[in-house]
Amino acid sequence: MNFQLSEDHIAIRDAARDFAENEIASSAVERDKTGEFPYEIVQKLGELGFVGMMVSPEWGGAGLDTVSYTIALEEIAKIDASVAVIMSVNNSLVCWVIETFGTDEQKERFLRPLATGQKLGAYCLSEPGIGSDATQQATTAALQPDGTYVLNGAKNWITNGTTADHYIVFAQTDASKKHHGITCFLVDKGMPGFEIGQKEDKLGIRSSDTCSLGFTDVRVGPERIVGSVGQGFKIAMETLNGGRIGIAAQALGIASGAMERAIRYSFERHAFGKPINQLQAIQFKLSDMQVKVEAARMLIFRAARNKDLGLSYIKEAAMAKLYASRIAMEVATEAIQVHGGYGYVREYLVERALRDAKITEIYEGTSEIQHIVIARQLLKEYEKS
Repeated sequence: MNFQLSEDHIAIRDAARDFAENEIASSAVERDKTGEFPYEIVQKLGELGFVGMMVSPEWGGAGLDTVSYTIALEEIAKIDASVAVIMSVNNSLVCWVIETFGTDEQKERFLRPLATGQKLGAYCLSEPGIGSDATQQATTAALQPDGTYVLNGAKNWITNGTTADHYIVFAQTDASKKHHGITCFLVDKGMPGFEIGQKEDKLGIRSSDTCSLGFTDVRVGPERIVGSVGQGFKIAMETLNGGRIGIAAQALGIASGAMERAIRYSFERHAFGKPINQLQAIQFKLSDMQVKVEAARMLIFRAARNKDLGLSYIKEAAMAKLYASRIAMEVATEAIQVHGGYGYVREYLVERALRDAKITEIYEGTSEIQHIVIARQLLKEYEKS
């Protein structure tokens, strides 16, 4: 296996890094305080091709591989994890669903504007009171005599919830079939009966909007079904497998950004007559950070590469997300420790890394769920051997 980045990958990394440092960094601190959504930044990301990176050029996307996507996400997340998750959701959870399971009509109508940044998408699976058990969808879609469906229910923890134009919504169309009776729909903002709740006041990723959604007799036509009736749960799970690679890259970016800030600070801060990076205690911390960051990056690249090659990546994606989210917390904590008291204040940015890191252990499958996924896949492999 070649661990060297190609020239194309390096160009993508440099473009993402340049954009993050020159277009995102200046407003990141203020947006973290106010919770303001980065409308202009997202629009520019669309113009650069970063919100439809893996979508075929046929439908307005950049046509890049998953490895390129993770490289770009890491660079964006180094500077602002809020922008990174907006980008991740639109790429992994919305565009991928429509391109993989949608009709050509749906791709033209929905995918093209989403891939070019003209529109923004959201993925609506989580519900109040259900948590990690996505099989228990309480939102229903009742078939009407005229062939349309009427949606009723609620979704929560929806990233891009207040700002999206198009929503991937999972609803129960046949409760007797349990999770085999779940169907995936495309819903637009502004449809009668579709209500957007209040934006959540979160610990981290504060510039990314998160809210609950309500559906009261929302009527959708059969042309808005993604895939086939009853295929929704399969679509949801396959989507999350890929989405975990994106969240792992976000977590990696949080960790690598915190590490880089700790390294820079270790040159600036002096103690006992020398820079603190000459102290063995600090060197041990920095070396541990580097090992964790590089190990996470290799896990992510492996999962992304498997996906690009058409190989199974369920276990690999779960491993990448589990480990990257864990080390994001650990590296951010140690980066604060390297900064000492300064690490506890907003000015030095590493405290934001810790607040942003925590959510990566929760959304798109908690760390506990990743353990279950990994174990199940591992046992299947041993049964076959």
